[in-house]
Order: sequence, then structure tokens, then C-alpha cells
Amino acid sequence: MKEIIQLLLEKKRTIATMESCTGGGVANAITNVEGASEVFHFAAVTYSNEYKIKMGVSKEVIDTYTVYSQETADAMAKAISDFSNSDYGIGITGKLNRTDPSNLSGNDNIVYFSIYSREKKEFYRKVLVVLKENRNQNKEYIINTILVLLREVIM
Repeated sequence: MKEIIQLLLEKKRTIATMESCTGGGVANAITNVEGASEVFHFAAVTYSNEYKIKMGVSKEVIDTYTVYSQETADAMAKAISDFSNSDYGIGITGKLNRTDPSNLSGNDNIVYFSIYSREKKEFYRKVLVVLKENRNQNKEYIINTILVLLREVIM
């Protein structure tokens, strides 16, 4: 993460996150690095559909594709970039081996994430299967995977 913060500083770029299943883990990793306040604009943890929508994700996207979809992760990434006026937005949604009684669709072990580049107007995406034994291990795997792709996108 230190290298990513340094790249953002050098390129004078900013970042924001909208996370669901990772519960702010990416934001935490960013803010653990000294100097992150110069590049990190905003973070939202939006566990419920209601708050994804309040943060700018279209209800139609959630209704059409479900909250657990690549389309929703893309919408989260763009919405948080727009909301915070950041160069990059990260959106993460999925289930970590748990059934969601409010959203029964989707597999219980799939996570979708998206990194939106405002300058290029492009999404960089991944779908992850999370099969670790516990929630913390799954979150760590997701966050590490995001960091690898984020580094490539910024470079």
C-alpha cells in the first residue's frame, strides 16, 4: 500500500472507496500509510442496498443485476469517484460464505470489485471466489488482490 500511496502522490491522483463485504478494509489499508490524507478523499461502507442507492448507485442497476454483480461494483466505483471528486473509485460487493436474507440471489462465495479511472472513463474489474476458512482471511485475500490491480491501473 505504501507504494500505491507514493504512486498516487507522484501522479497527483486521488482515490475513494465504496465497500460492502470488506467493511472498509481497503480504506483502512490506505489510511494506515503516512501521507495517505493527501490522496485519499472519502470512504463509504454501504452494507445495505438503501445506502448504496443514497451514495449514487442506481436502484435500477441493483434491481436488474442484483446487488451482488459486476454491474453493481462498477456503479459503486463510479458513484464514489463522482461523489468525492476522486481520480479513482473502488467498488466492492459480494458475499463471504454467508447467505444474505435481504438479497437471496447470487452465490455465497463470490466477490465483485471494480476500479474506476475518471481520466480514462474505464473500469478495471475482477471476480473472486472466496473460499478461505474465515471472514478475515477472505477479506485479506480480497484486499490484497485489489491492491495488485490498483497498482497496475495507476502505473
